[in-house]
Amino acid sequence: MKRLPAVAGSFYEADPVKLKAQIEWSFKHQVGPGYLPKIPQKKGPRDNLFFVVPHAGYIYSGQVAAYSYYHLASEGKPDTVIILGPNHSGLGSYVSAWPKGEWITPLGNVTIDEDILLQLVKESEVIDLEEEAHIYEHSIEVQIPFLQYFFGDQFKIVPIAILMQTPEISEMLAQAIYNVMTKNNDKDIVVLASSDMNHYDPHEVTLKKDEHAIEKIKDLDYKGLYEVVEEKDVTLCGYGPIMTVMILAKKFGKKPYILKHATSGDTSGPKDSVVGYLAVRFGS
Repeated sequence: MKRLPAVAGSFYEADPVKLKAQIEWSFKHQVGPGYLPKIPQKKGPRDNLFFVVPHAGYIYSGQVAAYSYYHLASEGKPDTVIILGPNHSGLGSYVSAWPKGEWITPLGNVTIDEDILLQLVKESEVIDLEEEAHIYEHSIEVQIPFLQYFFGDQFKIVPIAILMQTPEISEMLAQAIYNVMTKNNDKDIVVLASSDMNHYDPHEVTLKKDEHAIEKIKDLDYKGLYEVVEEKDVTLCGYGPIMTVMILAKKFGKKPYILKHATSGDTSGPKDSVVGYLAVRFGS
């Protein structure tokens, strides 16, 4: 079972050479970290287990995404990356995981970690194994080339698309992931929450709206984040994934560190209508 790329050639370069150059450009861009991370030859214990990372086209959000991948790659290759993304299409179940096989990008193929996935399904009781939610979804796909750039095909993924973004769903997902991570503590597992921030307001308005959400993330107040989205018209799209990693961070005793906050007006153009982007790591 192979999941073909849906947004290669639009969200990121379809040619592998150009795609690698685009990822390097994201790191070296003036809004990005400025340089590529060094991969440790001898890997120690991982401190940063959870990340927030944006998912727009690389020319818009790749520079911000690079901050999260800088810290992830600096601690070496994970065994498995659980990628939580919002379901933009509305297709499929409330919570959908791609069941098995491989995901293909211009940089090669990545295998699904069926063992970890099936454990999550058993623990959560809310994850359905199905493909429909993933066929056109970009929020998970755009994360994979960044990982492949550093780790090739030497890691596995668990792609989970979340349509029903409520605190209750995030609580159940977080508990399932926590149970699986603690039962498999010999396995290096990282969780990515894929989300863009406020959409299509002017630059200054978006920065202010995003700050409402960022303050809740800093406090690990996941219910407060949900209230910000519901009551303050802050249109971040992946609040379900973010709530999930916030809950996990609290369970594992990790603190949030805001790595970068910017908008598409900072990275690639006009500021009259922008999208906000945020990179966060959760560590000691």
